[in-house]
Amino acid sequence: MKITKELIEKVDKKIETEIKKIDALEEYYSEKVLNAFREARISEADFMGTTGYGYNDIGRDKIEKIFSWVLGSEKALVRSQFISGTHALTVTFFGLLRPGDTLLSITGKPYDTLDEVIGIIENKSSLKSFGINYAGIDLIDNDFDYKKIEDYLKNNPCKVIEIQRSKGYSTRKSLEIEKLEKVIKFIKNIKPEVIIMVDNCYTEMTEYKTPTMVGADIMVGSLIKNLGGGIAPNGAYVAGRSSLVDLVAERLTVPGQGMEVGPSMGMNKLILEGLYFAPSVVASSLKTNIFASCMLEELGYFVEPKYNEVHSDIVLNITFNDKNKLIRFVEGIQEMSAIDSFSRPIPTEMPGYDSEIIMASGSFTQGSSIEISCDGPLREPYIAYLQGSLTYKYGRLAVINAIERILDEEK
Repeated sequence: MKITKELIEKVDKKIETEIKKIDALEEYYSEKVLNAFREARISEADFMGTTGYGYNDIGRDKIEKIFSWVLGSEKALVRSQFISGTHALTVTFFGLLRPGDTLLSITGKPYDTLDEVIGIIENKSSLKSFGINYAGIDLIDNDFDYKKIEDYLKNNPCKVIEIQRSKGYSTRKSLEIEKLEKVIKFIKNIKPEVIIMVDNCYTEMTEYKTPTMVGADIMVGSLIKNLGGGIAPNGAYVAGRSSLVDLVAERLTVPGQGMEVGPSMGMNKLILEGLYFAPSVVASSLKTNIFASCMLEELGYFVEPKYNEVHSDIVLNITFNDKNKLIRFVEGIQEMSAIDSFSRPIPTEMPGYDSEIIMASGSFTQGSSIEISCDGPLREPYIAYLQGSLTYKYGRLAVINAIERILDEEK
């Protein structure tokens, strides 16, 4: 069943104001990135990478300065040696925590892929196996449980507090920077020495401030998400207080060498180009979600966030309450992907998850959610998580096709 021209025109009219807001956000970050490139005096010579130990990699060092400026942090570690955001989070945990320390999550249980890292699921290489404790406090009505946080901090030792901004495979809202700023001030008034670490994946360039700009000590994100602009083929970043970033660097590489080693292996150009395009790509992702959110709401589906709410990450939840509709929607996204459009997504078990996952990801880079992807666990209430789009036009085409697939299912 085809979506009518009248419905598309109605949706485009309704979202005009929100699209303009995203255009302004894109302009803000475009200027910020460009100024950072100019300040660092980037030249073609900086594209030349190093091999072996990676000593004196001028381009790599400039990239890390640029990221620190764009993200508003003292220092940044930006490396292709990180294989994913999960890997960067793991290295950060092991860099900051020591046996006997406690990690406290105040956004409930983190991503399923961290279960074995933390030791929620037994693993001989987990934090738990090294004598590092874990505790969690759930959110209440999409906000922090201030009473429980206060009680815990006043009565228990705590070295690192972890905050996951994006929702993961949950039904909660992603956390706006305003809520982050409020809780960070609250925590620092109680226990100023505690390290506040933010999982910033999927949220970069979606709001005007970053976690380190509102008091977070350190934050982590992936380059095959927002800041890689669909161009960086792998890697991640850790940014924040200089002394903490140094600890993470020494866990990634070697104590005593830290950020001085690590060859860029020809990645400098791709990372720089990815960051250069990131403001436009993130804006396209947000516009795609706004369009999809409004369109699906018009058709009676529950979406989060709604088209005229703050979009704090590039993820849109679509609740189908129907297994087949979830599958059809994901298939519709895959059909309009640039890569493997002829493939049919099949629900399957995936490492780190307790349910079968169905995933559409016709990306140039494996796992690059920013390009356009849609996935979800096959469990009630059957939620699809729509993410990304390199351009708004590509995103619209994919969304329209996916919606037409579920309309066919309703016939």
